[in-house]
Order: sequence, then structure tokens, then C-alpha cells
Amino acid sequence: MKAVLHIVEHDFRNFFRYKWWLVGLISMNLADLFIMAIVYNNMLSAAVRDQIKNYFDFFAPGLTVTGLFASAFMIGREVNMERRREVHQYMLSLPMTRMELAIGRVLSGGLRGMVYMSPLLLTCFAFLGFPTVWQFLIILAVLFFLAIGISGLSIAIAVSTSSLEKFITARGLVYYTLFFCSSVFYPLSLIQGLGQDGKFPMVLVTLAEVNPLSNGADLIRSFLLGNPPFSLNMILNVLVFSTIFTLSAAFAYIKIIQQ
Repeated sequence: MKAVLHIVEHDFRNFFRYKWWLVGLISMNLADLFIMAIVYNNMLSAAVRDQIKNYFDFFAPGLTVTGLFASAFMIGREVNMERRREVHQYMLSLPMTRMELAIGRVLSGGLRGMVYMSPLLLTCFAFLGFPTVWQFLIILAVLFFLAIGISGLSIAIAVSTSSLEKFITARGLVYYTLFFCSSVFYPLSLIQGLGQDGKFPMVLVTLAEVNPLSNGADLIRSFLLGNPPFSLNMILNVLVFSTIFTLSAAFAYIKIIQQ
């Protein structure tokens, strides 16, 4: 663990080099919540109003998860830059195994996401109410595994792309797919209803159901709002996502960084 912690410390130092930029991003996220959510609350149709009584309350957990996703994904940009500038050759010269190096990068990306997300989660608690101790621990554990999976996904993309332009393109594709095909902005039941009516492709409905962002946001809503009902699938889907992309990132990082 000593070698892994050295990598985590290195990545956190880079992370906090841009502290004022991070403060600006968090402020922008909170502005999205207090401005966009309030405006959208007055634009809901009657059909949606039956499922969302208050869009501010509904969107707060979704914003928390998107903030976690965006911050945990930042590690990929750094890994991609290191590969393009051949800084990875220095990383390989460090007195640690390649597996320790890979695990350290994935772990630091996830922990940085948790740090960035914490003000958004506290804001969510302040307006929606605080969960019980066990519910709070479950939320933190699920969000941590979600952050690790996102970090792994980002690193897997970063080491598989040879230029910044390709990484940004792939990142944008992943962003828009996972953000908008999820329950972050609208209820999963609404997406499922559109799929049953033939107004939404069923493959995208299935993607929204297994989307880790959907499960993370709905887990918070189930504890704080009571809707949707809590389900173990919310936890299992996040764990599967985290396991797949953590392992994929570790092996991809080890394989490609040696080339």
C-alpha cells in the first residue's frame, strides 16, 4: 500500500494545483441546481408532474452524481497527457510494480471524485434531509465504487487514444451517452414508459436501467425522497460497473504503458 499511497499523493497534488478552478466548477454546479432546477420546476408538464413533485429535490441527487462523474473522469486527461509527452517513462522508473502504479492511478481518480463531490452531497442533504447512519454509509460506499469505476473507464479510454483530440471525442461520447440516457435529469419510470409506447428505443431504455449514474442518483433519492423504492440492483449494477472498468483500466494501463 505504501507505493499506492505515493501515487495517490502525487495525483492529489496535481488535483489541488487547480483549486480555484475547482471552486469555480463547484460554484457552477450549484448554480445549475439553484437556477436551472427552479426554472425547470415551473416548466414540467402535467404527466411529468405526477412523477416529480419538485424538480429541485429530484435534480439535486442527479447533480451530485454528475459532479462525481466529471471529477473522477479528470484522471484520464492527465494519464493521456503523460502518455503523449512520454512522462510515463518516468513513472515506469519508480521503485514500484506496474500493478501498484495502475491501482494507484485508478484509486486516486476515484478519491478525487469523492472529494469534489462532497460539497454537492452536503448541499443535497441540507435541502432534502439527512439519511440514517446506515443509509449514509451505504450512499458513501456506493458512490466510492462508482467513482472508482468512472476513474477506471477514464483511464482505459486515455491509454487507448494516442492524441488529446481523440480522447476528448471519446470523453464527449461517453459523457452524453451516460448523462442523458439515465435518470439524472428525468425519472427512470418516464423513460420506461416512453419505451413501452414505442417513443424511445428499448436498447436505450435498457442502458438507462443499468447505467451506473441512474443507480447512483436513484439510490440517493430512495433514501432521501422515498421514490423510487430501494432495490439491491442499484448496488449490484454499480459494483459490476466498478469491477469491470477497474480491472480493464489496470490491465490496459499496464499493457500500453510498456509499449
